[in-house]
Amino acid sequence: MKTTQRPDISLVIPVFNETEDLEELHRELIGAMEKTGRPFEVILIDDGSTDSSWTVLRSLQQKDGRVKLIRLRRNFGQTAALAAGFDYARGEIIISLDGDLQNDPNDILALIQKIEEGYDIVSGWRRRRKDKFLTRRLPSNIANRLISWLTRVRLHDYGCTLKAFRSEVIKSVKLYGELHRFIPAIASQLGVRISEVEVNHRPRKHGKSKYSIFRFTKVILDMVTVKFLLSYSTRPLQIFGLIGFGSMIVGFIISIWLSIERLFFAQSLANRPLLLLGVILIVIGFQFIMLGLLAEIMVRAYHESSGKTIYVVREVIDSETDGGAPITPR
Repeated sequence: MKTTQRPDISLVIPVFNETEDLEELHRELIGAMEKTGRPFEVILIDDGSTDSSWTVLRSLQQKDGRVKLIRLRRNFGQTAALAAGFDYARGEIIISLDGDLQNDPNDILALIQKIEEGYDIVSGWRRRRKDKFLTRRLPSNIANRLISWLTRVRLHDYGCTLKAFRSEVIKSVKLYGELHRFIPAIASQLGVRISEVEVNHRPRKHGKSKYSIFRFTKVILDMVTVKFLLSYSTRPLQIFGLIGFGSMIVGFIISIWLSIERLFFAQSLANRPLLLLGVILIVIGFQFIMLGLLAEIMVRAYHESSGKTIYVVREVIDSETDGGAPITPR
């Protein structure tokens, strides 16, 4: 089937060694999307597969013109694959999901309906996960609680790939590293409306999961990155300066106390490790403050050279506009 109609909905699916799942995935997606009665496209990103996934993808694309293929030169990871799909998506609503059949395509309609209620991001919640408890569900539950606490974006399931986005929102979010699971938190700084929908989660039919419990440490590190980006990316001196001043104050207190002991109580300082600690804390504090100042300079240079503002405007309406239509910045 060949089609040139512009899609309303884009499905973005990363693929890595999923040969046995692809034909069934395509069949389920088409069945679910045709029920919506709206034009759509299916974007499949081959993230450096080493099996015959690309051959199967090519076959699907030749049979169905609604399928668009993106082939990455090597395995860049799920975040990069999703970012590529988002960049090439043409639909007003973009849906992301996994290619291993664990996400149920029949849940897509519920996400679209939620978007049309006025939300900008709708995240799936795998309330009844079909994964192992110790290696998948327990670390995920801990991570979800920590992320919600740190970012103040309350979601039950950050790790669910099945999500719906308004195109203008997701295309404004720059993804790096392995930050795809943090998209709702990162996008929250744009002032978006976020909701959550309970979705079906199915056991894996073929192959084995690419995840392991060791990824939990990466999630924690990414969490620190996201917290810094959300809270201090435009004012780094506040975090580095706070640490620096705290370190310097403790160092000065130690140094003053030792000076009093030496001057008034004739205490020897030659074998006092506390003296070295005080000096080190003062030096470290000074370095943190200098680091914050350098970061401030870098942030300002970045915003000024790239033309990137520190705010995001939804629309502007004033008496000069025709009938209250949005106007663009001068």
